Amino acid sequence: MSRGTLDVVTDFLRHDPAICVITDDEGLILAANDAGRSRIDQSNDTTLGSALRYVIADPGAILLRVRRDLEQADIAETEVVLAGRPGRIIAHRLGPRHLLWRIAEEGQGDPVTSLSAPTFMLGRHGTVLFMNDAARGLAGGRLRSIDELQTDRPLRDGAICRVQTPAGARAFRVARIDNTVGRQELVLLPAEGAILSDAGDLVRFDGLPVPMLRLSCNGRIHSSNVPARTLLNSTAPEGETLSQHFVGLSRPLEHWLAEATAALSTPSEFLRLKHADHETYIQATLCRVEGPDGAELLAVLSDATALKSLEAQFVQSQKMQAIGQLAGGVAHDFNNLLTAISGHCDLLLLRHDQGDQDYGDLVQINQNANRAAALVSQLLAFSRKQTLQPEVLDLGDTLADLTHLLNRLVGERVTLTLTHDPVLTPIRADKRQLEQVLMNLVVNARDAMPEGGEIRIETEVIVLARAIHRDRATVPPGDYVCVRVIDCGIGIAPDKLNKVFEPFYTTKRTGEGTGLGLSTAYGIVKQTGGYIFVDSVLGKGTTFIMYFPVHRGEPAPRPIEKAAARTMATSQGEGVVLLVEDEAPVRAFASRALRLRGYTVLEAESAEDALRTLEDPALDVDIFVTDVVMPGMDGPSWVREARKTRPDVRVIFVSGYAEGAFDGGIVTVPNSVFLSKPFSLNQLTETVHQQLH
Repeated sequence: MSRGTLDVVTDFLRHDPAICVITDDEGLILAANDAGRSRIDQSNDTTLGSALRYVIADPGAILLRVRRDLEQADIAETEVVLAGRPGRIIAHRLGPRHLLWRIAEEGQGDPVTSLSAPTFMLGRHGTVLFMNDAARGLAGGRLRSIDELQTDRPLRDGAICRVQTPAGARAFRVARIDNTVGRQELVLLPAEGAILSDAGDLVRFDGLPVPMLRLSCNGRIHSSNVPARTLLNSTAPEGETLSQHFVGLSRPLEHWLAEATAALSTPSEFLRLKHADHETYIQATLCRVEGPDGAELLAVLSDATALKSLEAQFVQSQKMQAIGQLAGGVAHDFNNLLTAISGHCDLLLLRHDQGDQDYGDLVQINQNANRAAALVSQLLAFSRKQTLQPEVLDLGDTLADLTHLLNRLVGERVTLTLTHDPVLTPIRADKRQLEQVLMNLVVNARDAMPEGGEIRIETEVIVLARAIHRDRATVPPGDYVCVRVIDCGIGIAPDKLNKVFEPFYTTKRTGEGTGLGLSTAYGIVKQTGGYIFVDSVLGKGTTFIMYFPVHRGEPAPRPIEKAAARTMATSQGEGVVLLVEDEAPVRAFASRALRLRGYTVLEAESAEDALRTLEDPALDVDIFVTDVVMPGMDGPSWVREARKTRPDVRVIFVSGYAEGAFDGGIVTVPNSVFLSKPFSLNQLTETVHQQLH
């Protein structure tokens, strides 16, 4: 007897109140119903004789007598006393090597004759030797041959078949049990959930609330219910193939169908629906069922668009975060290099005048170092780790100041048009960075119109009563200043729209762009607290839309910019500077620059080295100039330790990272300022001078 048949029989007897156990010829327990399992679990025995020793007296002798009777017939029984009550043991032979035992109190009967499942005892050539009441009711009377039972297919073990009864067609799962001397027991069990082509079954299938498809093993659709047709947006998908409606995301549909047909493990698959108005994903689960013509597949579908959107949003967030961390790390290392390059160039320029033949070369080095610093600043902008200098702005005034430069950027073939809301509310942003965003967008719009055209910049105040959900971002309700940059250029392909804000992604030819313009704009807008989106139609143009939160507070004082610091006149200084920098080239430049301005410089290559230097109580130090990120103890930590004994010493923190990247650790140090790398000779010396005075 196969394992499948064993499971069918066990399931059939599961709720029988009597103890039902299937054993082999040696009495080893192979399966049991609920009542039998309860008895076996209590005794922890593996053979039927030992499991029944507390139920009947001398079970070994009784079971041996019954087994001897089975040698002469397929069914044997004997009367016993069960816990003081009369009962019976009935044994059925299930094939040549298996036995079914039923131990029941008087009145519980034999399940073969008393239960509702139609049961037939068959002889050779399908002759019906015995039928229980349920079988006679199913067939409408006594049968001579099982062939008289009208079925749509042969009664194979484990198969689902449709039986024509006086009350109509019914579906059953077949269990055939081979006994000795050419006899068989045939049991018809209810086939719950069987999918048949009978009209009544189709009505029930069509009324299910879950989208479902009946498929052939090669993926051809046999039938569909109403929710499935709605999901597929098809009135009659029957006869079409699964591949006409779906695209497999992780593997070919053919491999998935073959795996399900072989009844192997078939996890759910995510599919993309073709010919949909918008991107639609479906989660589909397959299971093999027995249909009227053999094996079929039943597909259960569910709309997984929201789930895939959330997954894509998470993946995109993880990718952008990883790229941002990489960009920030690269920017830090480059800023150290550029500080050393531009700093030593400044030192050389001090020893050469304009008439020197090397002066022009040194200026070129200095200018290219500044260009590299600007490129690194773009990386920091994308990773949202650049130092912003926010102020309260009126976008109308900002655009008016920028109009002259923008007109020069677009050229003669392109017309620039500005349209403002009459009453623009202020926003809080870094003016220089915001101007960079607008210039990047205008330059891209110009490049998208090689034959010329019009670029429109529109501003308006909008009030969002409810949140906007788009492009995997959510704009919360509130008041915003909306800025649109609109062109009528070549547009962006739909498959490239979700990549335009990624760094180094560009559709321009080699040498025409770095691919950092839009990623920089994205980083600046996000760090400002705003949102940026893009809409585009191929051949018609592109619109970039930015939302900036309206500022309701008082205008903030604008900090002094580096550019202003460059214009300040440098002067000779005096005082003792403790310079702590782990990068030797940067330390060498900074030390020489400060000594040239008259300062006494003490150098340390680590925080621990600096603390050891300060152990001398006779040493007077006026200011600490320290890197923030160093091996071992970082800048803010060692400064706090040093200030326990020297509370009045002022501090300048320097770093290749932005000030906002340190989670407030610098802000908590009093009498300190931040100087970002790369810095020039004048910027360093002026910052020291301002801190001391």
